[in-house]
Amino acid sequence: MAPRHNVRILDGSTFVVSETTGDIEATPSEPTGFFSLDTRFLSKWVLTVNGERLTELSYDDLQYYEARFFLVPGPATHYIDAKLSIIRERVIGGSFRECLTILNHDEKAVDLEIRMDAAADFADLFEVKDEILNKKGEFYTEVEPDRLRLGYRRGNFRRETIISSLEPARYDRNGFAHTIHLEPNEQWQNAIDVRTAALGPGGRELRMGLRVQRRERPALQADLAEWLANAPTVNSEHDHISATYRRSLIDLAALRFSPLSLGGQTLPAAGLPWFMTMFGRDSILTCLQTLPFTPDLSMTTLRILAALQGTRFDDFREEDPGRILHEMRYGETVAFEEQPHSPYYGSVDATPLFVVLLDEYQRWSGDVALVKELEQECRRALRWIDEYADLVGTGYIWYQRRNTETGLDNQCWKDSWDSISYADGTLPPFPRATCEVQGYAYDAKVRAARMAREFWDDPAYADELEREAAALKERFNRDWWVADGGYYALALDPDGRQCDILSSNIGHLLWSGIVDSDRAEQVAQHLVGERLFSGWGVRTLAEGEVRYNPIGYHNGAVWPFDTSFCAWGLRRYGFAEEAAIIANGILDAARYFDGRLPEAFGGYPRELTKFPVEYPTACSPQAWSTGAPLLLLRTMLGLEPHEGHLAVEPRLPVGMGRIEVLDIPGHWGRMDAFARGRLDLHKLA
Repeated sequence: MAPRHNVRILDGSTFVVSETTGDIEATPSEPTGFFSLDTRFLSKWVLTVNGERLTELSYDDLQYYEARFFLVPGPATHYIDAKLSIIRERVIGGSFRECLTILNHDEKAVDLEIRMDAAADFADLFEVKDEILNKKGEFYTEVEPDRLRLGYRRGNFRRETIISSLEPARYDRNGFAHTIHLEPNEQWQNAIDVRTAALGPGGRELRMGLRVQRRERPALQADLAEWLANAPTVNSEHDHISATYRRSLIDLAALRFSPLSLGGQTLPAAGLPWFMTMFGRDSILTCLQTLPFTPDLSMTTLRILAALQGTRFDDFREEDPGRILHEMRYGETVAFEEQPHSPYYGSVDATPLFVVLLDEYQRWSGDVALVKELEQECRRALRWIDEYADLVGTGYIWYQRRNTETGLDNQCWKDSWDSISYADGTLPPFPRATCEVQGYAYDAKVRAARMAREFWDDPAYADELEREAAALKERFNRDWWVADGGYYALALDPDGRQCDILSSNIGHLLWSGIVDSDRAEQVAQHLVGERLFSGWGVRTLAEGEVRYNPIGYHNGAVWPFDTSFCAWGLRRYGFAEEAAIIANGILDAARYFDGRLPEAFGGYPRELTKFPVEYPTACSPQAWSTGAPLLLLRTMLGLEPHEGHLAVEPRLPVGMGRIEVLDIPGHWGRMDAFARGRLDLHKLA
């Protein structure tokens, strides 16, 4: 594995990315700094002792919200005779506090100048990502006797960083300093607070009462303990399974995000560092993965997305009535409509997936009240599928961006510019329709029919939805099947020509149920075949395709979330052994990442690399990668709600030994599931 180059701690939408010394020196190409709500509130935070920079002996990122750095002055050659050591302890809970401890190991007293250089460029995260920092507002600095205030204003948009020290300090425009005297074996301690202010019209703080306000370490510890206690317990013969599960739960806790103006409710943010905000698709898919373990996330996600459902036609934001948002941002470029994310609706899969999650949540929780509460939002989402998403008139969901400046070209989950192509590698024209989205639409109609019949007292609507779903399935299996390959095309172009390449999207088709039963075995064999399955997971694009690249973002890399849905799809069609093969690969890969699966990793064959190769810019932690081990546990244990009860039908590989999942929540109360590995994957392979 490549070495770690920075330390990351986070709490919801607030995070710090620093060097392994704890210093922050922002660069154009990397999101280093202290961020909150899409703004960098510290771009420089450098500690020196007597003018010397510090070098790390070691560091610990103790929990997602805290880190500790052990340092000495000067370069590494001074380690042996170091007479001073410095400990930096950092806790983030909305804002952050840093505690300094300076220890004198010398036999004589020392006089020290302790200085922290501080600066804030107030860069919008989009500016950092695009490496374009062209601020149009005014910076200001206020040096006060007991604090340093760094600020930026542009019209009614104001952001401030307020720095204060427990021990008296000398503040100036570039930071603050202390002069201290230490006797032999004496130590000096200080606590530094860095608070943020997000001010709107009239100087009003926009985040009053929300989770982004400062939380102290005891509150953070208690919150995490409660989160872990409420989730099921996973025990296994092999520690890496339990450790990966616990790591996933902790990372999910870290990624909980509270949107502004929605009462402090939380849903999963997509991932650190670029996507610490609300994403419709990512939040929904993460909730589907984690439903048996953290069901409350699904309830709040559904309510929040319903509250922000599209109501009008807006080309800038690509909003339609009934459409579920893609992404919400709070930075300067959004405030001044230089970006459309307030919110931006350029996603074609979040809307059908919203309906899918509502039904799946009810099947697990028994929460009929929420299904009734969100009936109209569901109906509007289904109307969007039929009335606004079919841009070509063929009964499929298509996409073509209307915001030609900053909108997304590809509005499916594989949203990079070159992810959709023909077999010869050329890119198709727009509009485009990708296969997995049609599966989501089919599943949404089938599930909505159940809700209409059982909870909305509308059997006629249920019958209509079932007829539409059946027609979609028949049409899809005719138009998308690549007969000479034995799989479904990745996409169609507006003339109906197939993008006839083999991709991981076929696994999502199994999960949705749109695959004809007589074709399912061919699809299953592709998913575990050498072209798609690397030994660690399912490649996004099959080896041998023109655009295949093992470290291509959507053209050959392995995405753990993607593989987890492929496994779930295999299990749905009865291919439990094949599901176990790819689940085992991902869980093995997790060992090499200390239980924290990244957004993506290389699609190289397992026998070639012997370990999963890190993708250079992958988010970590990332919500739906964090959810992948939980969904794979559900899949291998065969956990399914069935007529108000929890059904358990385990199919585990021999090497996994015994696994038990205790206190699984649902409308059955709490139940336990036990399994022992009995599948010989070597024989299956």
